Amino acid sequence: MGFSTTNLPSAHPPALPVAALEESDPPTGPIAFVFLKIFSCEGGIQSYVKDLFKAYLEQPHPTPADVFLLWDEAEVGNPYNRSPLRFHYLGSASAAVSRVRLGAALLRYLITQRPSRVVCGHVLLLPLVAPLCRWFNVPYTVVTYGKEVWEPLPPRPQKALRQADQIWTISRYSRDRACTANLLDPAKVYLVPCAVDGAVFQPGSANSALVETYGLAGCQVLMTVARLWSGDIYKGVDVTIRALPTIAAAIPTVKYLVIGRGDDQPRLAALAEELGVSDRVVFAGFVPTEALVAHYQLASAYVMPSQEGFGIVYLEALACGVPVLSGDQDGSADPLQDGRLGWRVPHRDPKAVAAACIEMLTGHDPRCQGPWLRQETLAVFSPAALAQRLHQALRASRVT
Repeated sequence: MGFSTTNLPSAHPPALPVAALEESDPPTGPIAFVFLKIFSCEGGIQSYVKDLFKAYLEQPHPTPADVFLLWDEAEVGNPYNRSPLRFHYLGSASAAVSRVRLGAALLRYLITQRPSRVVCGHVLLLPLVAPLCRWFNVPYTVVTYGKEVWEPLPPRPQKALRQADQIWTISRYSRDRACTANLLDPAKVYLVPCAVDGAVFQPGSANSALVETYGLAGCQVLMTVARLWSGDIYKGVDVTIRALPTIAAAIPTVKYLVIGRGDDQPRLAALAEELGVSDRVVFAGFVPTEALVAHYQLASAYVMPSQEGFGIVYLEALACGVPVLSGDQDGSADPLQDGRLGWRVPHRDPKAVAAACIEMLTGHDPRCQGPWLRQETLAVFSPAALAQRLHQALRASRVT
């Protein structure tokens, strides 16, 4: 790629182990996927599931599959609704009506189609999906993401999770937390990690209009993409703001671009004012997915000292050649390849965040070499890699 790899950490990305599996014949019947809400809101889970749809369609010979969506009311901007995927929208103004619609649709499907497997897209759907699958003796897989399975579930959903034929999760950390908290058999857990499309997320020059809009001319820019909800303070935006006075003392041109919206923004703005850095914090608000790349291209470093199940935003930043900082006790170990591709620090420690940010903005560390970051990220977390893992998971039979 025309850059030097001298003094770069050796290319030994962490193994992403899978359960003891062997390839079997393709499924003899169709597959059913059941999810909560995918197209009527945006978020990390929604992005991941869309990547699963894309990966499903990219398999060599994908089996016909039906996708049942509990809360989505109608098809809006769904580019995946083509053979062999068929979507069913069960949402309505009444939550109770939506649940009845889903239950009736899934029951009818199990009776008439006899699917080879049902993929339950969230533990919240287990009370409906698990009994029906057991009644019809249909194997079911449960997709898990992060915090929803890091603590013990109530007895009934926990039992349903343990009885699943397979459990998919997105990182080693989430696998280990879920197994410990819910007494799961690790041999049932299959890693199907997130992916990033390098054709979409790529390096580029900063957009001059955005630079002017946000007042970033001549600045070193730290950036975070996160929901600013009072229930999601673990994202660490407040920690980064607390680190800003120390960072600014070493890097006088630093500014912090925060992308996202939510009810916690007033508290964060007040904190920046209290610390005397309000002129350095730019709240950009909501940015649609199609505009994110141009915003990553504004960043000197991506900072999110969080507790993530995985953290797809880290992959997006790395694919754009942007150095990254994450927490050190979460699923970010996978996208950062155990720290080989970025800084992992205690997630509620402003001093550690400040020290790492100064190193990133100084740019002397090998982990600041954008082309290398992009190369190593796409080698492990490309859409092709996700398609291969999904293909293996769907066609795997348990070794007994």
